[in-house]
Amino acid sequence: KSYVLGMLFYRFISENLTDYINKGERDAGDSDFDYATLPDPEALFGRQDTVEEKGFYIFPSELFAYVHERAAQDANLNETLARVFKNIEASAIGTDAEDNFKGLFDDIDVNSPKLGNTVARRNEKLVRLLDAIGDLEFGDFADNAIDTFGDAYEYLMQMYASSAGKSGGEYYTPQEVSEVLAKITVVGKTRVNKVYDPAVGSGSLLLKFAKVLGKENVGGFFGQEINLTTYNLARINMFLHDVNYEKFDIAHGDTLLDPQHWDEEPFEAIVSNPPYSIKWEGDANPLLINDERFSPAGVLAPKSKADLAFTMHILSW
Repeated sequence: KSYVLGMLFYRFISENLTDYINKGERDAGDSDFDYATLPDPEALFGRQDTVEEKGFYIFPSELFAYVHERAAQDANLNETLARVFKNIEASAIGTDAEDNFKGLFDDIDVNSPKLGNTVARRNEKLVRLLDAIGDLEFGDFADNAIDTFGDAYEYLMQMYASSAGKSGGEYYTPQEVSEVLAKITVVGKTRVNKVYDPAVGSGSLLLKFAKVLGKENVGGFFGQEINLTTYNLARINMFLHDVNYEKFDIAHGDTLLDPQHWDEEPFEAIVSNPPYSIKWEGDANPLLINDERFSPAGVLAPKSKADLAFTMHILSW
């Protein structure tokens, strides 16, 4: 799951960036410009402006298409990919997008023994993975509805969730359920300022607001997720649906004990599929009754019913 979804993300941001730069240059009069064919030194010219706008940068020699084309002949493919992923994350350091890119590729361990016992075996599998993702037909990026990538990602997550059985619900809410929830929440509205999910999973519930109202009619997407891998999926999912870094804030951590969005609440719309009947500290931590989210009830949710604590959190925010 992590390798396939991560590689799809790598291809998306490569094509997204290329299309963005090409459009800018062609609109300025250079109709034959193609960023992917530039030598790396020449690609430096617009780096700062591009990072400010997109939040990240990829040199032509590190684009998905370039690496994919040479993969079968690259005896050090694992090192190449590790370097590329590190450089993409590093391009956001010191910018407003830093937190949104930090650790995004952590789950794609190109040196993992899961890929094979030797470097050659691992690279063999990485080549097959690049081929599989590279062969997916999305048409010309510029002519495409951006959701082609996003929908492919959602489809794959749904498949993975189905095969994971009950545990799959931890990171993915089926699209049909997400859509019904979003439509109920926006009855009578044509725009919402901020939407929030305290157990955000892969972000599918939040993104339905973009589909139902139109992305331009959602002021911001906010969420928090306790599972590190799922937190990465949510951030990747935002990018894959072309939600730019300044429009979302996905946090990592325990929402009940360490909520990360005090400065943003209240939220106009909150949707959630919270983890039902998991345990939390509850009355084992008497200090929690002083928390303004829980104090109105006069009693804490039972230790075995954290979903009731999530309900109090949602009502408060």
